Amino acid sequence: MSDKLPDWPRVRLHVVTGKGGTGKSTVAAALALALASHGKNVLLCEVEGRQGIARMFDVDPLPYEERRIATGLRGPDGSPGVVHALHIDPESALLEYLSMYYKLGRAGRALDRFGVIEFATTIAPGVRDVLLTGKVFEAAQRNSRNKHAIRYDAIVLDAPPTGRITQFLNVNNELAGLAKVGPIKSQADNVMTLFRSPRTAVHLVTVLEEMPVQETADGIADLERNQLPVGGVIVNLVRPRDLDAADLSAAGKGRLDRAAIRTDLKKAGVDDGNGLVDGLLSEARDHAERRALEDAQRALVGELGVPTYELPRLAGGVDLGALYELATALRQQGLSS
Repeated sequence: MSDKLPDWPRVRLHVVTGKGGTGKSTVAAALALALASHGKNVLLCEVEGRQGIARMFDVDPLPYEERRIATGLRGPDGSPGVVHALHIDPESALLEYLSMYYKLGRAGRALDRFGVIEFATTIAPGVRDVLLTGKVFEAAQRNSRNKHAIRYDAIVLDAPPTGRITQFLNVNNELAGLAKVGPIKSQADNVMTLFRSPRTAVHLVTVLEEMPVQETADGIADLERNQLPVGGVIVNLVRPRDLDAADLSAAGKGRLDRAAIRTDLKKAGVDDGNGLVDGLLSEARDHAERRALEDAQRALVGELGVPTYELPRLAGGVDLGALYELATALRQQGLSS
């Protein structure tokens, strides 16, 4: 299968969100690998404090600095890119902010020892989100004048879950009662300019179940109400289609040919005693019912009015090799270049 032309050629910041349990972080990691081709530099950021990137890529826990963690997919010209990672925590972001804007330096670290930093980022969650998103904004805005910092062709943000994504990105609203003027308000304004621009897309990850699909629909509506750019919907953990339509229908109605199943088992040297055939027929009926429910949810996803992509459920779980497999699937479907 050849690669499809990219659906998001103008996007530089890819924000990935999704309901818990849908594989949001896995999709973000795979997208970063997919984007890192043709010699491109990609930054994969996380803001939830779980060190999920380190576990997925089997590297040491990430500090508050950019680290090279992987080589991306090879492009048609044979050249791979590079994936860097950054674990952003609010305390380190605030210390950096105090150093940049107020030249506190050692004084800022002293505040950290006294617990002032933790207090400030806990008591004012709007400030916390400005600090987290501000670091992403800084990486996205780098230019050739900063010779010591890596310039990135794309940034992937493993963002908070769907239920909190609009609040997280809409930092101006969160700051409305906290900061009317000053550097942190200016930073929030700059961040919102990027988040509402064509250079940003918010992709939503779901699985083919009722609650995640409904939360995805609600998330899209909420993002659109707040003028935040909706990207695509990535349907994750899609089951393989092991039965054709006719067999699937027969399985659901309990009409599969028992005699034919017994014959096939005997040909394979399998004893069909102890209710094996009954068990197989029951499993087949359950599979047909799950597939029917999934197809109904897939139809609802198709009505959301945004590009959709599908990633398979991998039997062996997700390791680094599986991330490359998922990255290839995303590129083939046009989510990355």
